[in-house]
Amino acid sequence: MGKCGSAGPRTGRLSDVLCYNPAVSSSIVPLEFFVEPVEAGSRLDRFVAKHCSELSRARVQVLIDSGLVLVDGKPAKPSQKLKGKERISVQPLPRPPLKAEAEAIPLEVLYEDEDLIVVNKPAGMNVHAGAGSSKGTLVNALLGRGQGLSNSADILRPGIVHRLDKDTSGAILIAKNDFAHQKLAEAFRTRGIEKTYLALVQGKLGAKKGRIELAIARDPKARVKMTARPASKLANARAARTDWLVLQELGPATLVEVQLHTGRTHQIRVHFSALKRPVVGDTLYGASPQLAVGKTKLPALGRQFLHAARLSFAQPRTEKQITVTAPLAPELKTYLEKLAAASGVGKIDALLTGYL
Repeated sequence: MGKCGSAGPRTGRLSDVLCYNPAVSSSIVPLEFFVEPVEAGSRLDRFVAKHCSELSRARVQVLIDSGLVLVDGKPAKPSQKLKGKERISVQPLPRPPLKAEAEAIPLEVLYEDEDLIVVNKPAGMNVHAGAGSSKGTLVNALLGRGQGLSNSADILRPGIVHRLDKDTSGAILIAKNDFAHQKLAEAFRTRGIEKTYLALVQGKLGAKKGRIELAIARDPKARVKMTARPASKLANARAARTDWLVLQELGPATLVEVQLHTGRTHQIRVHFSALKRPVVGDTLYGASPQLAVGKTKLPALGRQFLHAARLSFAQPRTEKQITVTAPLAPELKTYLEKLAAASGVGKIDALLTGYL
């Protein structure tokens, strides 16, 4: 079986070969093949992506835009319709390696000493670079302020001890040196760091407080999601515990304070989704695009209503207890005010004492 980028030319149907991102090489030879007449009418980008399953649609677009996919020896547009019998050349060069680069991005620093820094991360910011997101990350911003960070096995994640989802705002803890990183990572592992979140969930919870103990694993049907079920019913699952306390019912939604006792991917989001009470704005896990109070529809929030409100931990060198609170993101406060007004609850500042 041939491979895209293998040594030596090859002609034939693209469906007869396996395409993948090869190791870096200066002598990658393009794969050449002829389009079968039965596939006439296909768009070039869709055709290549269909038969080259290990290349994402986004990667195929980049290869075409870079002139690395040729039709009869000439560069083509992704939308070009194939007529059949064309000679296609694909040179699947690997992606250039991602690097953590300094960028001048303002940050709201909540606490800082010689060992660590706590930042109020805005929604929409990735913590570190990854596939499709190498710019505008928290790591880029930290490096942009000349910040010394701990080393890591992953060069894209210097200083990163824990993470927040892209569309979750709030307090995140970063290690400035390897000593602090080791101590803080151990504290997270042994659940010695208290993590408090504010979440607005759809519907009512039926009690003043509660606990969710459902194991979490990758959703086998949708890899961008997690799923939560009893551990006995979920392969490769990891135990997870979420405690919640109702702060206020607000018409079609409920504001809750959440304590995380584990730190699984999407934990709060997937746990409340399992209760059929998804986090407001979190359409990935079943939330409605807009909340309605009677006949009044609130504007779409544009993010999930989830905020890392407080971190409490021991300073890694002195062991002094430190508690840092991240003020509620302005767009979340505004949304709560609109929801409270529409629901007849009135002012919400008293509900958020200590969180503004």
